[in-house]
Amino acid sequence: MSKFVYRFEEGNANMRELLGGKGANLAEMTNLGLPIPQGFTVTTQACTDYYKQGKKISEEIQKQIFDELVVLEEKQGKKFGDTENPLLVSVRSGARASMPGMMDTILNLGLNDVSVEGFAGKTGNPRFAYDSYRRFIQMFSDVVMEVPKSLFERVLDEIKDAKGVKYDMDLTAEDLKEVIGKFKAIYKDKMGEDFPQDPKVQLMEAVKAVFRSWDNERAIVYRRMNDIPGDWGTAVNVQSMVFGNMGNTSGTGVAFTRNPATGDKGIFGEYLINAQGEDVVAGIRTPQPITKLEEDLPECFAKFMEIANKLEDHYRDMQDMEFTIEEGKLYFLQTRSGKRTAQAALQIACDLVDEGKITEEEAVLRIEAKSLDQLLHPTFDPEALKNGECIGQALPASPGAAAGKVYFTAQDAKVAHESRGERTILVRLETSPEDIEGMHASEGVLTVRGGMTSHAAVVARGMGTCCVSGCGEISISEDDKVFELGGKTIHQGDYISLDGSTGKIYYGDIKTVEASVSGNFGRIMEWADKFRRLQVRTNADTPEDAANAVRYGAEGIGLCRTEHMFFNPDRIPKIRQMILSQTVEQREKALNALIPFQKGDFKALYETMEGRPVTIRFLDPPLHEFVPSDPADIDDLAVQMMMSAEQVQEICDSLHEFNPMMGHRGCRLAVTYPEIAKMQTRAVMEAAIEVKEEKGYDIKPEIMIPLVGEKKELKYVKDVVVETAEQVKAEKNSDIEYHIGTMIEIPRAALLADEIAEEAEFFSFGTNDLTQMTFGFSRDDAGKFLEEYYKKKIYESDPFARLDQNGVGQLVAMAAKKGRKVRPNIKLGICGEHGGDPSSVEFCHKVGLTYVSCSPFRVPIARLAAAQAAINEKREKKSVIDEDLKEGLKDAADKAQAIAKDLADASVEAAKAGLAGLKAGIEEAKKAYNASKKD
Repeated sequence: MSKFVYRFEEGNANMRELLGGKGANLAEMTNLGLPIPQGFTVTTQACTDYYKQGKKISEEIQKQIFDELVVLEEKQGKKFGDTENPLLVSVRSGARASMPGMMDTILNLGLNDVSVEGFAGKTGNPRFAYDSYRRFIQMFSDVVMEVPKSLFERVLDEIKDAKGVKYDMDLTAEDLKEVIGKFKAIYKDKMGEDFPQDPKVQLMEAVKAVFRSWDNERAIVYRRMNDIPGDWGTAVNVQSMVFGNMGNTSGTGVAFTRNPATGDKGIFGEYLINAQGEDVVAGIRTPQPITKLEEDLPECFAKFMEIANKLEDHYRDMQDMEFTIEEGKLYFLQTRSGKRTAQAALQIACDLVDEGKITEEEAVLRIEAKSLDQLLHPTFDPEALKNGECIGQALPASPGAAAGKVYFTAQDAKVAHESRGERTILVRLETSPEDIEGMHASEGVLTVRGGMTSHAAVVARGMGTCCVSGCGEISISEDDKVFELGGKTIHQGDYISLDGSTGKIYYGDIKTVEASVSGNFGRIMEWADKFRRLQVRTNADTPEDAANAVRYGAEGIGLCRTEHMFFNPDRIPKIRQMILSQTVEQREKALNALIPFQKGDFKALYETMEGRPVTIRFLDPPLHEFVPSDPADIDDLAVQMMMSAEQVQEICDSLHEFNPMMGHRGCRLAVTYPEIAKMQTRAVMEAAIEVKEEKGYDIKPEIMIPLVGEKKELKYVKDVVVETAEQVKAEKNSDIEYHIGTMIEIPRAALLADEIAEEAEFFSFGTNDLTQMTFGFSRDDAGKFLEEYYKKKIYESDPFARLDQNGVGQLVAMAAKKGRKVRPNIKLGICGEHGGDPSSVEFCHKVGLTYVSCSPFRVPIARLAAAQAAINEKREKKSVIDEDLKEGLKDAADKAQAIAKDLADASVEAAKAGLAGLKAGIEEAKKAYNASKKD
């Protein structure tokens, strides 16, 4: 029979998976002998069973809960539901990982119309008893039965007004009886039945509510954002009540052993005299700083500081503690490693290393990799944000905060910024490569369509620009320069504010705060680089992006998208002339005019990277993305090409495809028009040779041919590249080394990776397209239905934001294995947006990739995640070896026992044989131990 309920004294800190974080810490504090109100934990397995049973708690689990309730009654000397001396409990949720949005605490559970009177008599304090009962009715109704809290608050405010008092604590016992009557009437009106009077019914409803909260919408979103699996479940903690609202020698508070905003060492927190826990966070009364407790209750303060320091020393981390003082006696209700800002996390980790409490390795593991975004992008001023009016929410496509005037075209945004110095927000139905300059000029980008790997998202992340994408609730008219959202009509020139970290859209101009990076950032990154194996490159198309990435520690460029270079106003006409050319000669003439521009771009990148590897992807997007749509541009192109406008329009129309992402693009362009590959190869090689000669950098160009699905396809384009490259080398009298590889972004390429590796010197996994083609999703449209998939537990996360390790990951692992089999020294990288996602980086480490490549502002995240992956792998191996060592020692002990038995009743020869066996067992154990040390 499974055990579903554990007393606090039966657990410990290592039982988080079963008891949840809160339950494991309560057990640990009990074992440390700290003043903890006793109770028990209903396990995460009980939560999992609840869902398996169709959202019902089995009779066995209920029996175990009630059995432990009897034990708790005996400990406390009180009876649950007793009319004279009732046992009251609190009920709290507690998952393995701290999860804001889970069920709030319920206090004073066990009171009813009869026991409240006995409680008043027992305590000799009727006001306290009725205050506790009215609180319980409100909490139970709100948290368990989902009756809006505002209904109860309105009644309470009305009665306070009628009595002429300001605070709840000023109401008398008779006043509170009146409140209770009205609260119960609200419950009956909303629920159609009387407020439950049986304490056991109250308890089981509360437990079910905790389990339900594991799957509420807020919890699902939080899990998706923080990579928390949906099958973990949550535990429930049932704890005997202690009361902070019994008078002026009672109180309650929350405190941290270090400042959670800055990381500064020293106690930080606040408390309220004569209050219960929710009063501190509700803001009804102004809490006092924790240091004032030394004046109010000096003995309690001294004890509090002693325990707080003990907890930090024990857990070797900053602690977030809840406490209650009942008539001068201090109790700790919980402790946990406190949530902190990224800045504070760095400060605390470095300080703990300096204090000798943790190692550098542990410090690296303590920093949440994703949180580094906070350090590299602007954020909203916390005070200003309190008054912000949120009018919508969509996908958090690129982190940071932005506020500015709305503009609906890239050109308007660019002019407003450059000519008038305005802060601008570019609002588009969707962005295209033509919008690059407007995006660059804007503080933030908001799109109606598109997902986490849409054009807007990818480009914005590369620029470090805030972006919120896929806000389908927007009704937009780009022609009229207006959009509607959340009941607001917003015209061009009106202010909005975007939070790219949460996806929230605010009405008006909210003040932002620039990011700042401290010296601690450099220390943590230096430690991370010591431990990681994976290299970290960047996706960069401009010298500015490349320089940014190098500042953040990039070791090369893993993806340079050459198509972005063609959209400058002085280049786009030439690429359009090439597209409309009717003969090879015409195309080559137009392309030759582009060589100086392409070469200049590549030289600037090579100079910026100072000899670090640079992977240049040849032209990838379909040609229709380059042709004009504006009638004036079509007329200009017609004149240049000596065609009629109608002919130009006809050719442009013919280039549009039903499914362009799977159409005439990537290497298919070079197969159809080899002169494109020739032009780009010449530009790459000439740039590399010239920079090598001028600057002395050891440059080895890496040319990447995209969208390959067949070995012969790659060989055809590769032959064109090699012929041109060798020709340039001969012209320049150069012996420069260069490498040709491909992107693995079509499932067929992964399946045939061994054949493709015969031609490719490196693979770069383009997981944006690989995900799109494996799932059969359009990455720009999937956001329209994925929310339903999350709610219905079909998927837990966005596969474009977090690598699908079960499906797409299998293709990556298989292709890597096949590639190495044919070419053992093949370089393997990933250049999709997954390269900056911590869980995806860990996967890349496990399958043995050479590097990950991500946008410049995600480079530190990838460096830290790569280090954490290496450290965790090392620890897992050590754990396995330790288990083997234990088994070896156990076998040796078993043999020793057998020898002792043989000595009692066997010959000397048998004993000698036994001793030889024992010696052999000890030698095996020694070998296992030495192997663990070497590893």
